[in-house]
Amino acid sequence: MGFTDFVSNATYDLYEAKLEKEVLEGQMPKHVAIIMDGNRRYAKDVLKTDDTSEGHRRGKDKVEEVLNWCLKLNIRVLTIYALSTENFSREDSEVDYLLKLIIETMYELADDERVHKNRIHVRMIGDRELAPEQLMDAVKCVEERTKDYENYRFNIAVAYGGRQEIVSAVKEVARKVKDGSIDISDIDESSISGHLYTSDDPDPDLVLRTSGELRLSNFLIWQLAYSELYFTDVYWPGFRYIDFLRAIRSYQQRSRRYGT
Repeated sequence: MGFTDFVSNATYDLYEAKLEKEVLEGQMPKHVAIIMDGNRRYAKDVLKTDDTSEGHRRGKDKVEEVLNWCLKLNIRVLTIYALSTENFSREDSEVDYLLKLIIETMYELADDERVHKNRIHVRMIGDRELAPEQLMDAVKCVEERTKDYENYRFNIAVAYGGRQEIVSAVKEVARKVKDGSIDISDIDESSISGHLYTSDDPDPDLVLRTSGELRLSNFLIWQLAYSELYFTDVYWPGFRYIDFLRAIRSYQQRSRRYGT
């Protein structure tokens, strides 16, 4: 490493430490949700390859880092958008590889000492009927091993679509009206919220998306009604702790009035 690189790294480390201190002194979001975008562009633009698999692999590794950051900052709920219902329309080879990585992640989390030490409840949110058997075997493994944990929650959205989630919730409420479990006059926002995949979690305080896209892509569209939104140009595999801290700081600097 040359002298210039040494100075640059030292300056970066000092800024990161200063930013971390500032963030730790502020109000921490309870629930952070992340749209992990840019794996394919990272492979093309940064790794200079047309093989998207390495971008996805590095994206998987980044999830491990972000989970550590949430533990470090005591963020209690993390939700990541791993595979949408729309993603199933991609080429079979890419979908199969993504599913392979997700399955790996589920089994790794089931055996992860960090998960058990910190009592992290890991679960899948999404349409389980769309999920292949191998994935559901992995999901059941990690969910069974962590079902009694309540210190932290880690939601992995797979075969997920926000509109589809709302439709499913409405159908369940309609069934209960039909069988007399609830009266139609009693239906309110909490009735719908109580039948969503995230019914046991607080709504996200902060939703962030990487890669520069300024849209929500059908992610938690009911739950994020009052969430703070943060967009960064950084591709997901290149997302750094300092980028995460900047997102948290941005959240902390906003005045949350909830319409008042």
